[in-house]
Amino acid sequence: MRTTLTYKQVKDCTLSADVIIHERKSPVLIYLHSGGLIFGTRKWLSEDQIDFYANAGYNLVAIDYRLAPETKLTEIIEDIRDAINWVRTSICPSYGINSDRIALLGCSAGAYLSLLIGTMDIRPQAIVSFYGYGDILGDWIAKPSPYYCQRPKVNPTLVRELVGKSELTEGDWSRFEYYLYCRQNGIWLEEVTGLDRDRDEWLLNSLNPIHLLTNQFPPTLFLHGDQDTDVPYEQSVAMNQALQKLGVDSELITIEGADHVFDQHFNDPAVREAFEQIRLFLDRVFNKVGT
Repeated sequence: MRTTLTYKQVKDCTLSADVIIHERKSPVLIYLHSGGLIFGTRKWLSEDQIDFYANAGYNLVAIDYRLAPETKLTEIIEDIRDAINWVRTSICPSYGINSDRIALLGCSAGAYLSLLIGTMDIRPQAIVSFYGYGDILGDWIAKPSPYYCQRPKVNPTLVRELVGKSELTEGDWSRFEYYLYCRQNGIWLEEVTGLDRDRDEWLLNSLNPIHLLTNQFPPTLFLHGDQDTDVPYEQSVAMNQALQKLGVDSELITIEGADHVFDQHFNDPAVREAFEQIRLFLDRVFNKVGT
């Protein structure tokens, strides 16, 4: 059963979620899409993946959140917190689901948001991070991207026309040009947060997962291609190592030769095997093995 519901209203901006219930009382996976916080939609969760999780016995809630730069990062985080609270207080009771049986399933920027939530009081029971990042203060994002600088230079005047005055929750691929502009100029952090790297150091540190890890962090599975041209593979390596040092249940699955968004190639044998590992991880965390 699939239903689209509103989980939050902010002035004229409606935040929606696709609720996909496969089995009452089964755990819920909350999907957070990619797009550098600038573009994307909950609808990017493919039917192949929806079917996979459903057949594995998991319910899904795919959410939209407000996008930058019209909405800044601290408010985006509030959207994620509100979505989790909504799932716990509304969706879970409606389908007889224990409100603690929730995992976050994030891709790229969505994985970053998931990892940040893992450091907060509203943390889920588990996190699955697809090609995510835990350090938003590193040189990989603070300096112009060598990979994106190989592309034609984005015209700053034209790209600014992509930014509107109204908040929005879905951004089409035309907004990728704005993301490209940010990465070519090393200004992504400033654009999505509205903060100054030096003046607002304390607040930025509070938004940086790798600086906030404790042994209370949820069990986490990282998946990352070792040829990722957008988010360095080393981002998942560093987070996984840091969590393991704290004694947290953490594992990294490396997809050899894979670039960003490798999960779009769902029928690739290596990708299918990675999804089987996700199923085993979730089953173990939720104690579903043998049931």
